[in-house]
Amino acid sequence: MLEISARKIAQVAMMGRELGRAEGELRAFIERMGEDEQAELVAVMWVGRESFFPEDLAEAIATAKSEASTPCADYLIGTPHMSDHLENGLDALGISAEDVENDLM
Repeated sequence: MLEISARKIAQVAMMGRELGRAEGELRAFIERMGEDEQAELVAVMWVGRESFFPEDLAEAIATAKSEASTPCADYLIGTPHMSDHLENGLDALGISAEDVENDLM
């Protein structure tokens, strides 16, 4: 299914809620990810905003890879409600975003 861990996705969602103080940290965190992880992160966000259905995750990942024209961190940070979409994407894929976030605290 996903190579990126649910923990990393939840971490991005949590840092996204703190952009005023954590934008630099969030950018660095995303930039340290490999291309595959970044594409999966974008794909999960797209599933969460209902641009793709959960069963179309592979297609969403392929689309994220082929259409990447902006640095991933810029794209995600510039997306309204990014954190909500990531959490909704995890939930749609059967992963409890709340449980993962609680484990991070």
